[in-house]
Amino acid sequence: MVSDRVLTLPNVLSFLRLLLVPVFLVLLAQGEDAWALVVLSISSITDWLDGFLARRWNQITRLGQLLDPAADRLYIFAALIGLAWRDLVPWWIVLVVVGRDIFLLALGIILANFGFGPLPVHHLGKVATFCLFYALPMIMLGQAFPQLEWWSQPVGWAFGIWGAFLYWWAGIIYAIETMRVIRLPRVFEDASSDTLGR
Repeated sequence: MVSDRVLTLPNVLSFLRLLLVPVFLVLLAQGEDAWALVVLSISSITDWLDGFLARRWNQITRLGQLLDPAADRLYIFAALIGLAWRDLVPWWIVLVVVGRDIFLLALGIILANFGFGPLPVHHLGKVATFCLFYALPMIMLGQAFPQLEWWSQPVGWAFGIWGAFLYWWAGIIYAIETMRVIRLPRVFEDASSDTLGR
């Protein structure tokens, strides 16, 4: 059961992840890749731990459901911006990923204007986020440890390009679903008006 509680241990861990985002970005922008990877590893551990504890202790909250994906996206954005700042990834990748989330934000506003909440997360979106979340540390790994660059860079770029493609593919699916959902009330209204007309 989802509760409205705020102060739970899983939520505290989620807040900790959010607080570490600027630390991660500064370390990455300054070229401290090994330390940035340590921060990212701590974040990944707390990500797993807050989900495990929330389910184990029945502390799933609405706030936690918002904080968890928000933290994932912020780490992806921070990694992209930090790597692009150092010219390790092109800025167009940043625009592709950020542009897709702006696109989803616009869809959310459209849904809200029609009286609907956000759409459920599509599994393709989860796969895309996983690919990006895996790709960026692999690229960072090659920078932190040059002896690993020969395999970490190709693997990281493969996951990154595939993840960006899936990210937009999921975005198109959300757009199609949004158009389908906002037309539902009109169908019912048209049907009821036809009935009244008869």
